[in-house]
Amino acid sequence: MDSAESSSLTSILQRLEARLSQQEDFQKALASHMVQVSTQVQDLRSSSPWTNPPPGPSASIPVPPTSMPVRSQEIKLAPPDRYSGEPGLCKPFLTDCSIHYEHSPHAFVSDRARIAFMISHLAGRARAWAMAEWARDSPLCSSLIAFQEALQNTFDPVSTSRDKARELTIIRQGGDSVCDYAIRFRTLAAESGWNSVALYDVFMKGLAPRIQEQLIPLDLPQGLDSLIALAIRTDNRLRELVSRRGSGSSGGGSSRGAESAGRQNHRRFSADPHPSVTADSCEEPMQVGRTRLSAEERQRRLQEGRCFYCGEIGHPVFSCPVKKAATVSQISAMDGRTRSLTSLVVTHHGSSTALVALIDSGADVSLMDWKLAVSLGLKPQPLDRPIQARGLHGRGLFNITHVSEPLKLSIGNHSEIISFHLFEGSSRKLVLGFPWLREHNPRVDWATGKILEWGPGCDEHKSPHAAGKRTIIDNNPVPVRSAPGPEAPDLSTIPSCYHHLSEVFNKSRALSLPPHRPYDCAIDLVPGSIIPKGHLYSISASERQALNKYIDESLAAGLIRPSSSAAGAGFFFVGKKDGTLRPCIDYSALNNITVKNRYPLPLMSSVFDQLQQARVFTKLDLRNAYHLVRIREGDEWKTGFNTPRGHYEYLVMPFGLTNAPAVFQAMINDVLRDFLDHFVYVYLDDILIYSPDLDSHVSHVSAVLQRLLDNHLYVKAEKSEFHVSTVAFLGFVVSAGAVKMDPAKVSAVRDWPTPDSRKKLQQFLGFANFYRRFIRGFSSIAAPLHALTSPRVQYRWTPAAETAFRALKRRFTSAPLLIMPDPHRQFIVEVDASNEGLGAVLSQRSELDGKVHPCAFLSWRLSQAELNYDIGNRELLAVKVALEEWRHWLEGAEHPFIVWTDHRNLEPGSKNVKPDALSRQFDPAPVAKEPEPILPLTCVVGAVSWQIESEVMQANSGVQTPSGCPRNRLFVPLTLRSRVIHWAHTSLLSCHPGVRRTMHAISRRFWWPRMEPEVREYVSAC
Repeated sequence: MDSAESSSLTSILQRLEARLSQQEDFQKALASHMVQVSTQVQDLRSSSPWTNPPPGPSASIPVPPTSMPVRSQEIKLAPPDRYSGEPGLCKPFLTDCSIHYEHSPHAFVSDRARIAFMISHLAGRARAWAMAEWARDSPLCSSLIAFQEALQNTFDPVSTSRDKARELTIIRQGGDSVCDYAIRFRTLAAESGWNSVALYDVFMKGLAPRIQEQLIPLDLPQGLDSLIALAIRTDNRLRELVSRRGSGSSGGGSSRGAESAGRQNHRRFSADPHPSVTADSCEEPMQVGRTRLSAEERQRRLQEGRCFYCGEIGHPVFSCPVKKAATVSQISAMDGRTRSLTSLVVTHHGSSTALVALIDSGADVSLMDWKLAVSLGLKPQPLDRPIQARGLHGRGLFNITHVSEPLKLSIGNHSEIISFHLFEGSSRKLVLGFPWLREHNPRVDWATGKILEWGPGCDEHKSPHAAGKRTIIDNNPVPVRSAPGPEAPDLSTIPSCYHHLSEVFNKSRALSLPPHRPYDCAIDLVPGSIIPKGHLYSISASERQALNKYIDESLAAGLIRPSSSAAGAGFFFVGKKDGTLRPCIDYSALNNITVKNRYPLPLMSSVFDQLQQARVFTKLDLRNAYHLVRIREGDEWKTGFNTPRGHYEYLVMPFGLTNAPAVFQAMINDVLRDFLDHFVYVYLDDILIYSPDLDSHVSHVSAVLQRLLDNHLYVKAEKSEFHVSTVAFLGFVVSAGAVKMDPAKVSAVRDWPTPDSRKKLQQFLGFANFYRRFIRGFSSIAAPLHALTSPRVQYRWTPAAETAFRALKRRFTSAPLLIMPDPHRQFIVEVDASNEGLGAVLSQRSELDGKVHPCAFLSWRLSQAELNYDIGNRELLAVKVALEEWRHWLEGAEHPFIVWTDHRNLEPGSKNVKPDALSRQFDPAPVAKEPEPILPLTCVVGAVSWQIESEVMQANSGVQTPSGCPRNRLFVPLTLRSRVIHWAHTSLLSCHPGVRRTMHAISRRFWWPRMEPEVREYVSAC
C-alpha cells in the first residue's frame, strides 16, 4: 500500500471516528432527553386526580402492574437567579447550580449538559462571555470545573481566606441587633478557616459595649454557639426593658400612684452616687475586693429586671446612673473596681495639654495611649519584661512593652512627675490606676470626678526613678487652669429654711460635665446636606487672652474636647456693657441644615393666667442653663468650632444652636411636670414659684429645689429672689392681683433715640410690641411707623412718624396697671369698629372700689379685604376677634359675660368711649401721589388706539370666551393671531422690538393659548 492510499485511509478512519463520536454524543443527549420526558410523564401521572383512585366501600380494585418503574415524587427547586456578572454574586450562583446538579443527576449526565444549563441562566455581560466561548467550542465548555473557575476568575475573583479573616477582625455590632451581627459574623467565619476558639474572642470583641458590660459579670459558656445564643438573649432582654421603660414613662395618667410617680420622676434624671440598697439585694457588686455576683443574685436580678450594677429597677447596666458610662479596656486582676473621670493637665518641654483621665481602682498600673504619647512628643522606654494585660474575664488583651518618659502631671494645685505604661486599643487615652490611688490616697467625689482632698504623703518630696514612681514637685497652681475645686456656696441671700439644700446653689458643680439624659440635644441633619465649614477670625491680644482662658477652663471642666471633625463654625468675641468679652460661635450654617425641633415655648401672656390668688413669689435663675444639657452621643462632632488655638467640639449644648431652646424647655418641663400650672411657671431657665401664703410657699420652693438638685440642675443664688410680694419676671412686674411693665424696660423705650434706618425702626417696634397689651390703641398709634417698615416705601422720617414715635413713648410712661383676670367675677368685653380698624377692651369690676378696670387691650388694623366690609360686618368682626383673643377666659366663665358695642342699633358711640378711641385712631397708610405727566394735558390729542382691537372684538361677538382668559384682556381667535403679532411688531410706535417687548405689548391687551411660542417664532423670522 503506497503512501497516498495510506493517508487516504487514515483520513477516512478519522472521519468515521468523528462521526462515531458525534453519534455517541447524540445518543447521550437523546437518552438525557428521554429521561426528562419520562420524568415529566411521571410528574403528570402523579399529579393527575385520577391516579390511584380511592377504593370503594365494598370491593378493592387491584392495580395492574405497569411497565414503567414507580418513582417517588421529587421536590421541585426554584431555578437559580440569573447572574449577569455582579461581583460577590458568582459564588452563590454556582452553589445554586450545583444544588440542581445534585438534585437531578439523571438530567445532567455530562459536563457539557451542566454547562449548557448554567449558560441558560446567565444574563448581561456574563452571558455574552459564555456564549462567545460556547460558539467557538472552547475547551472550557467541555469541563465543568474549568468553566466555573473561568467564570469566577473573570467576573468575581475569589477572596482568599486571609481577606475574610481580615474582615472578621474589624467587624463590629454597631447599632445592629446581636442577631444581625451574628449573621454577618457567621457568614465571614464560614470562609475564614478559623477554629471556634479563635472565633470566640473575636465575636466577643465585636459586641457593642452595652452587651459586653452585661456579659462580663456572668459565667460565660464555653462554646461559640452558646455564647452567641446568650448574647442574643441578653440583647433582646435589654431592648425589652428599654421599650417597657419608654412606654411606662410616656404616660402620666391619674391612675398612677404617688409613690411610683415620685420614684419615676426621681429616677428619670437621677445620678445619686450613693444609692440605697434594699434588704434583699446583695452586696454592691463593684466594690474593690468584690469578685462578682453570685449565680442566685444574677438570676434574681435578671428575672426582676434589675440593674447588674446598682440593683435598682428601671434601667440596664449600660445606662446605670450610678455607674459611669465611659468604659476602658481595664488592666486588672480584680472584678470589683471604682472608676471616675477627672480633669488634669500634663506638661512636657514647656507645653501644657488639658486632658480627661479615668481613675480606675481596678487597673494595676497607670496607662497612656500610644498615640497620645506620640502627639505629646514622649520618648518610649522599653520594659525589661513585657506585661500581659488581662480583662475581667481573665483572657489576655494585649502586651505592654514600653513606658513613657517622665512628665509633669497637674490636678488643681497638685503637681507631680509620673511615667505611664503605654498601650493601645481603648477609648480612654489616660488611666490612673490603683498604685497611683494607693500612693496619694485622695478623697474623690465619684459623682463629679473631682479630687476633694489629697493624702498626707503628697506633702513629701521624693526623687523620680522607676516607672510608676512619682514625686511631688510643688503645690503651686500651674499656668493652665484646671477644673475649679469645690467651694461652699454663698448662702447669705438664701433663707435659712433652704440651707439644707445648699448643694443646689453650688457653682463648681454647675461647671462640671452633666450626665447623659433622655433629653440630650440631638443634631439631626437634613439628608444630603453638605457639612458647613466656618470662617477663622483674627483676634486681638486681649481677645487671645480671653480665648486661652475660655478654652482652658472649658477643657478642664470637660465641657469641650479637641476635635478632628469635618464641621467647623467660626469663633469670635463681642463686647459686653461692662467691658468684658463674650465668646460667640456662628452656628448659622449648621442651623440651616438641621432638622428643627418644634417643641413649643410657653406663651409669654400665659404666666398671668395662673397668678390670680398668688401673694408670695420666688424667682429662680438656673446657672449655666444650656451647659446642663449634654449633646447626644455621636453628635458632638457637629458642634466643632475653629479658633486660632485649634479645633474643638462641645460635649454640652452650646449657645446658638437652633434647637437649643426647644431641647431645654422640653427637659425642664419634664423635670417639673407635676408642679407646672399649680405653683410653678417655667420659661427656659427662668422659674417663677407662686403661692397664696408663706407656709405653702416654703413647701413649694423646697420641692422645686430638691427636684432640681436630684436632676443635676443648679440655681444661681445671686440672681434669684425669695419670698417677695413683687417680682420682676420676663420683663413684667408681677404683684398680688396686678401686672405692669418693668420700669427698667420702660426707661429703655423712653430713652430710645430716633431711628435713622429701617432696621433700627424695626428693632424699636419689635421691642415695643412686647408690651402692646398695656398700650391702648397701640396699632393705631404705631401705624405711621409700621408704614415706614415696608420696603416698597422710601424710608423718610416724616413729621407724622415723629409724632407717632413720641406718642408711643409717652404711652409707655403712662401705661395703666392691668389687673389679673379673675374667673369668679363677670367679664366685660367692649368692642368697636371704624373705617380703618377694630378695638376692644377686656375689663372687670373691682371689689375694692366698684369701678371697672382693664385686664387687657386689643387693637386690630383692617386688611385690604376687611376694608370692603360694611359697617355691620365690621362690628361683627370686632366681636369675633375679641372673643377669639380672650376665649380662654370667656369660654366656660362662671358668670355670663357682657359685650358692649357702639353699633347704632345697640348703643350710641358717645357711650362707648374706650373701644371707640381704639378703632378711630387708625390713620390710613400714606398713599403715594399719582405722578404728574411731563407734558401738560393741553398737548395730549387723544389716547393711542389699535385698529386691530375692533377687529378682534367683532370676531369675538357671539363667541364664548375661554375660561383661562383674564378678565381685562381680549381673546384672539386663531384667524387673527398673526395679524395681532404683525401689528404689535411692525407699527410705528413699536419699531420692530424683540421678543420680550413684543410679548409685553400684546399681553397688555390680548390673550390666547401658547401666545409666547408664536410670538417668538414670528420675531425670529422677521
